[in-house]
Amino acid sequence: MSAPTTSRPSRMLNASDGLDLAVYESGTPGRPTVVLIHGYPDDHTVWDGVVEKLGGRFRVVTYDMRGAGQSGRPKDTAGFRISQLVDDLEVVLMETAPQGAHILAHDWGSIFTWDAAADPRFGNRILSFTSISGPSLDMLGAWIRRFRRNPRAVAAQLRMQAYSIGFQVPAAPEFLARRGIVARVVASSSTAGEPFGAAHTVSMADSIDGIGLYRANLVSRLLRPRPRTTTIPVQVLAPVDEVNISVAAQTQAPVPFATDLRVREIEGNHWVIAQHPALVADHFVDFVEDLSASN
Repeated sequence: MSAPTTSRPSRMLNASDGLDLAVYESGTPGRPTVVLIHGYPDDHTVWDGVVEKLGGRFRVVTYDMRGAGQSGRPKDTAGFRISQLVDDLEVVLMETAPQGAHILAHDWGSIFTWDAAADPRFGNRILSFTSISGPSLDMLGAWIRRFRRNPRAVAAQLRMQAYSIGFQVPAAPEFLARRGIVARVVASSSTAGEPFGAAHTVSMADSIDGIGLYRANLVSRLLRPRPRTTTIPVQVLAPVDEVNISVAAQTQAPVPFATDLRVREIEGNHWVIAQHPALVADHFVDFVEDLSASN
């Protein structure tokens, strides 16, 4: 088994708009491929513990999403639209896993992968999708509209999500990120349910540039949701101490739109992928093996 990912990309790919995407490959050649996709405000290194756990069973691909790590930075907000993130994933899969790959995604990596999972272009390219802390914004918007079925759960989610409204204000979130506020919030929230765990750390550059994800997608998707159905096997892992997305939102929002859905609540908070990589890896492996046994 090769070592976990390093700071040097194994290759740089060109996105459809010409932006560079830094890709990292490890694991066991010849084994099934898994692509790990991070969220905000992280880069590919947040997966290092999971990469190490999966490397003996899989060929592992990670990449820095646009606006993070060593990938390019969009010049405007439009460069962060979910449709562009889906195009980025298509490029990564075409170049690193032409026979298809399992997807394990977190936060914004998971949010946009729901769109890919419902896109006919990916019908034979995404073998399975494991989502952590990242429901589809369209599915979430539709779920919020069904608030009469579970008003307390919807109200709780809206309270948890209130912070994202601040990301729509011009210049203010960038100012706070430069003052280290975003990093401190991340560090504080990463101790939820982890009294002896180390606080999660993030880079200032990624905290600033990734704000474009919220501005490009959040309002339009939540206010005018157009959820699409996916037939790809999906597993939702919902951390019980998540502070940004409620367990109810993660587990209930996809139900009407995923024909092959498995839901599991797991111990941990938003950064469970870094704090408990073995737990995440084990659930992912169990899911993939169960799919293989049923085929």
